Amino acid sequence: MNVRASSGLGPRDFAIAAAMCVLWGFNIIAVKLAVEALSPFTAAFLRQVIVLLVCWHGLRIVPGRMGPLVLLGILSGGLFYVAINLSLAVANNVSALAIAGQLGVPFSMILAVIFLRERIHYIRIGGILLAMAGVGLLVFDPAAGRELPGIGLTAIGSFIWAICSLLQRRLVGVPVLTIYAWIGLMGSVVLLPIALLFESAALAGLGDVPLSSLGWVAFSAIGSTVLGQGAMSWLLQRHPVSSVVPLTLGAPIVSVVAASLFFGTPLTPLMILGGVIALTGVAVVTIRSARLSEARERLWKGATR
Repeated sequence: MNVRASSGLGPRDFAIAAAMCVLWGFNIIAVKLAVEALSPFTAAFLRQVIVLLVCWHGLRIVPGRMGPLVLLGILSGGLFYVAINLSLAVANNVSALAIAGQLGVPFSMILAVIFLRERIHYIRIGGILLAMAGVGLLVFDPAAGRELPGIGLTAIGSFIWAICSLLQRRLVGVPVLTIYAWIGLMGSVVLLPIALLFESAALAGLGDVPLSSLGWVAFSAIGSTVLGQGAMSWLLQRHPVSSVVPLTLGAPIVSVVAASLFFGTPLTPLMILGGVIALTGVAVVTIRSARLSEARERLWKGATR
């Protein structure tokens, strides 16, 4: 079968998508190690500083978009990492957090229904329920049940991510580099006073941190944020959303498996079942949403001709 003819994606596209999933999947390991070496807020602050430096030349005023752009920076660059880094600081079973992180997709769908009056039917409702049920199973697993504080913080982070996904809809047409420059700037502004208040000793001791630990922060900032998001943008510029979105579903699988192997934490049958159910729900919601979005776009283009 000709891959390109059937999906529009060629070997280079699949290679880029695979690299993207690996970068995103291994990011949870990098963040966990950075949090342990630097403290949660200090690691988050340093990550956003690196993002800002890498994306600095994209920083510019975007007329009519500054409200959502600044708010996105505060939430996505600041508060999101407060919740996520704290969750990794208090948890040992990182794989359980990777599964709980899949709540972002159903949360964003629910918010779209409430605030954007988006209509959903039984297929996506079923996907939302599956995703939530999969994460809910973790509560009944002794290996994951001990991580309830971390799972709760991950759920809060996922909810913030869902809000950010709505804000990004208002930033269509704004260059990705500009968006992440503002995320890096506003994230740094939010996280610095928090780190100074709670982790002043960690900030003062940054000069003594081993380069290997700083490397994990750099991996998160450059590998996951800049290169990972850049790969996603590159694919979306060349292929339909419905072809690209399924490729991202490999990232949580990489996260769960890699975290279990790297940290030697148990991946029990109940956790695997919960992960499969959650990922199935996420797949239903994301793929269905992408196809509906493309269908609406085709109708709009046809009506404007």
